[in-house]
Amino acid sequence: MNESIHKFFKVGTLLWMSYPGRDPLSSLKKIVCDEYFDAVEVSHFEDPAVRTQAAQLMAQGLIEVGYGAHPTILGEKLNPNALEEEARLAAEKALLAAVDEAAQLGAKGIAFLAGKWDSEHLEEAYAQLLKTTRALCAYAAEKGLFVELEVFDYDVDKAVLIGPAPLAARFAADVRKTHPNFGLLVDLSHIPITHETSAFTVRTLKPYITHFHIGNAVMAEGCPAYGDNHPRFGFPNSANDVDTLTEFLNVLKAEGFFRADAPLVLSFEVKPFGEEDPDAVLANCKRALNRAWAMV
Repeated sequence: MNESIHKFFKVGTLLWMSYPGRDPLSSLKKIVCDEYFDAVEVSHFEDPAVRTQAAQLMAQGLIEVGYGAHPTILGEKLNPNALEEEARLAAEKALLAAVDEAAQLGAKGIAFLAGKWDSEHLEEAYAQLLKTTRALCAYAAEKGLFVELEVFDYDVDKAVLIGPAPLAARFAADVRKTHPNFGLLVDLSHIPITHETSAFTVRTLKPYITHFHIGNAVMAEGCPAYGDNHPRFGFPNSANDVDTLTEFLNVLKAEGFFRADAPLVLSFEVKPFGEEDPDAVLANCKRALNRAWAMV
């Protein structure tokens, strides 16, 4: 592609993935001060003072901010589609608090993931997730924020309700009937572990996609980083490399997602494995994307 990727997408990265366990402010400063990035996705800041400093830093950097509630949901083992109403309400409460924090940080929206896959009670769990999501969308709308549900695997690692692309499309259609501030987040990392292809996933979810993540996964059981661990591109025995990323970008182009007038966020969801260096892994991501873009 001869034109800059930054014309068609806001390239970003996930702070908590790129620099796991590192000082959040110094790590955030690296991203904000790197003009390669047009966007950054952050999660919960425990210290209110650090949260304030983070908000100021991102505002100074003219960088688009997204908020991911994933660490909260996974870390606290919350289930937005729990059949037990008390457990569902606990997840809803945490997500509503995340909306407040997202607004404080200057985020345009909040992303989250569904709770556990439950084949025996699929429709009941689906109804519970609808209840949670509609409450979240209504509250977010009051603050001018968007809500996005990230599509994960349903039987490999995170094993959550949303889930297979056809079910995700059905869910998004149901939410959109009442709340237009809702969309789906598609992650290249998750496509192999949902047993789907880029073309199938993107075409199935096309009307509802508002955000992209790109990364890698290992599907070979027993190998390092197996499952939803987001290793770098080209990791041994992994599913995604430059050629797969190129294919994904070509699908996005064919399906009309190269939108110069309204670019979507396209973020790296990649983390160092073991003792790998975070800066080297982030450089890996940039080089993989640069090469793939050149091949589109």
